[in-house]
Amino acid sequence: MSLIKKQAMFTQIKTSKQNKDLVTLLTRRLNLGTENIIARMAFSYSLSKERILSLNDIKDSGGKEYSRGVLFGDYDDIYIGLLCTHYSIYKTDKDLGRYVKLHIDDGLDLINNELQKANNIDGFDFLSEMISSSLNY
Repeated sequence: MSLIKKQAMFTQIKTSKQNKDLVTLLTRRLNLGTENIIARMAFSYSLSKERILSLNDIKDSGGKEYSRGVLFGDYDDIYIGLLCTHYSIYKTDKDLGRYVKLHIDDGLDLINNELQKANNIDGFDFLSEMISSSLNY
C-alpha cells in the first residue's frame, strides 16, 4: 500500500443520483469495460478541460458508489497527483474526495453531451476522437 493511500482523506465517493443511470448507460454504449472505467474517463476528461470547479456546485451523493481502490486502481497516485496539481492542494486536503466527485459528475455530463452529438460511435472511436481533438500541434 502506498503512502498516499494511508494518508488520504477519502475512501469512497458516490456519483449524483442523476448520474447513477448515466454510468450504466455510458458503460454499455462505449463498451470499454466495467463501470469504473467510465468513471476514470469522466474524471480525466473533466480535468482535461482545465476548469476550476467550485465545491459550491457539488451534486447530491445518491448515485453509484466507488471505493477509492476500485475507482483509481493501481494508478491512484497519478489521478490524485493530477487533481492536487490542478487545484494546488496537498494529497491530504480535507476536500480531496469532494473534488474527485465533482470532476466525475462533471465528466459524466460532458461525455454524455459529446455522445449525444455522435449517434454511431463506439468507445475506441470516441477515445481516439477526444484525444486527437485535444492534441496541440
